[in-house]
Amino acid sequence: MFKIVITDYVTNPEIEKSIFGEDIQIVCLNQEEESNYGKEIEDADGILVWHGKMTSYTLKKLTKCKIIVKYGTGYDNIDYKACIEYGIPFCNTPDYGVEEVADTACALIMNFIRQISLYNNNAKFINNGWQLHSEMPIKRTSDHKLGIIGIGRMGTAVSIRMKALGIDVGFYDPYVVSGYEKAIGIKRFNNLKELLEFSSIVTIHTPLTEYTKEMIDNDFINHLNDGTILVNTARGKLIKNLDVIYEGLINGKLSFVGLDVLPDEPPSEDENLIKAWRDSSHNLYNRIIINPHSAYYSEKAWFEMRSKSATNVLNVLKGLKPLNQIL
Repeated sequence: MFKIVITDYVTNPEIEKSIFGEDIQIVCLNQEEESNYGKEIEDADGILVWHGKMTSYTLKKLTKCKIIVKYGTGYDNIDYKACIEYGIPFCNTPDYGVEEVADTACALIMNFIRQISLYNNNAKFINNGWQLHSEMPIKRTSDHKLGIIGIGRMGTAVSIRMKALGIDVGFYDPYVVSGYEKAIGIKRFNNLKELLEFSSIVTIHTPLTEYTKEMIDNDFINHLNDGTILVNTARGKLIKNLDVIYEGLINGKLSFVGLDVLPDEPPSEDENLIKAWRDSSHNLYNRIIINPHSAYYSEKAWFEMRSKSATNVLNVLKGLKPLNQIL
C-alpha cells in the first residue's frame, strides 16, 4: 500500500481520497513546522504540501518518496534545489484558480476606479444632499493606464479583462519571450521604472523569488505617479513592510491600495496601515482594502487545486511523468 502524507492545512482529505481510492493510505500531519513532522513522513511515497516548510532537514530523512507536490502556485516554502539534490521531483499546481485571482484583482481595481466602497461608506451618513460626490476626482475608466508586473497566467488573464474595459495595458516581465506582447495586444516595458512611469494603476502577479522579494520598497513607491492605485494578489513578502504602503498613502504616491496578501499573515495590530484600515474615522480608511489571502478561492477552485495536486501524485506512483515539475 502506498502512503501519502499531507503536511498541513488539510484536515479532512475527502477530495484526496476520491482521487487516491481506498488502497492508498493518507496521513494528515497538520503541521507547518518541519521539526514537528515526526517519523510519519519518513516512509511516505508521496507528499502534498500547503504552507509547510520542506528543506533538506526533511528531505534527507525520506526513504522512498517519489514526488512532492505543492498545493497552489507559489513554492517559496519549498527548497526545490534540495529536492533536485535528493532526486525527488517537486511540482507546483499553477493551473487552478486563475479566474478567481484575476477576477479579484480586477474587482479591486474597478472598486477603486469607481470608488464603490467609498461611496457606500459615505452614503451611510448622508442626511442631506443624497448625491454627495466623492472627495477625490474620478477619472473615466478608459483614461487609466494599467501596469502589470508579471505576465504569466494571472497577469495575462487580468490584461484580457481590463483591455475589454478600454484601459491601456502594459507589462514588465523579463522572463517572457519576445513578441508575447504582440500576441495579446498590450505594451511591453523593458524595465520596471518605465512601467511605473506609464501606469496610473499597478497590479502585481509575480512569484516570490530572491529577485522579487521586497521589490515594493521606498524606491518602488517613489517611482510611482502621484495617486497610483496599487493591487497585490500575488505574494505578501513582495512588500518590504507595511510602512512602505502607509507612507505611500500619506504622501499621495498611492491613492488606493488593495491587498489580498501581506508580509505577515495575520498582520500585527501595531502596524500603522492596519490601524488605519480598522479605524473608520481615519482619513485613510476608505483607501485601503485588505482580504485574508482569499483571492484564489471559489468552491470549484478549491476542488480543482486539491484534485489536480493529488492526481499528479497518483500519476507518478503509476509510473507516469510528473506535471509542472520545477527544475
